Amino acid sequence: MAAGISVAASSRHFRFGRKPFLGFRLNSVVSHSYLFSLPIRRCYAMLRSGRKATKTVCFVVEDRDLNAQTKTLDEAVDKAAEEIERQIPSVRVAERRARKRSERLTYLVAAVMSSFGITSMAVMAVYYRFWWQMEGGEIPYSEMFGTFALSVGAAVGMEFWARWAHRALWHASLWHMHESHHRPREGPFELNDVFAIINAVPAITLLSYGLFNKGLVPGLCFGAGLGITVFGMAYMFVHDGLVHKRFPVGPIANVPYFRRVAAAHQLHHSDKFNGVPYGLFLGPKEVEEVGGLEELEKEIHRRTK
Repeated sequence: MAAGISVAASSRHFRFGRKPFLGFRLNSVVSHSYLFSLPIRRCYAMLRSGRKATKTVCFVVEDRDLNAQTKTLDEAVDKAAEEIERQIPSVRVAERRARKRSERLTYLVAAVMSSFGITSMAVMAVYYRFWWQMEGGEIPYSEMFGTFALSVGAAVGMEFWARWAHRALWHASLWHMHESHHRPREGPFELNDVFAIINAVPAITLLSYGLFNKGLVPGLCFGAGLGITVFGMAYMFVHDGLVHKRFPVGPIANVPYFRRVAAAHQLHHSDKFNGVPYGLFLGPKEVEEVGGLEELEKEIHRRTK
């Protein structure tokens, strides 16, 4: 701290020669020649007139230490604010990752339960269907062949149906539902998942009719329903699991052709070729037909890095 001193005159006075504690009198110490000099005469006149002279000392303090402490405190607050700002993105990233893990777990449980339930019902339906057919001792080869043939045909045909519906319906009149699949997902499910339920309705209907009725036509219906079911399960694992990573798919991710399928579908979401491919399992072929083979290879390389 620094202090400045100022002196001012006030009413307090000292009388030389009149107060015993001062120790001397004016006329006993100072010579006459010196006493009548101009400065002394002025001083002596002031003393005789009774004017009082005092000294007042004023201290003006500049608190530099306080200013320094305030500046240091401000700097500490600024540093703390910057540190908090740096930590906020980390907290948000952690929250987003935790939310994604929860969403993936929820969808995984739903996918496993639905897959296990559908697979169990399909296996039991096939078993009882053929056990029922062979009750009389005769094996209905034509009906069995028709069932398996239509199972394969329905599974393959669903790929072409999905391609057409994707282009003509989902990206047209049903875009208000399908749009949820092209935007960042909030929560484990999206409105686009309704299409899986819609496709499950004819599959369940055909399986039920073929299971509880005998004959070639019920056998064909049973095969069609079985083919739709197989395609739906494969679509869920490849599209939802492998492509969009809504749940882990294990060794499916290491199958080379499925990697190409996933990369081709990612190009569909990038709109590089006006939405092509609209199909899933034959998506690489569609991309190749529009001259996008180079982009497909780049996407495969990007996804496998």
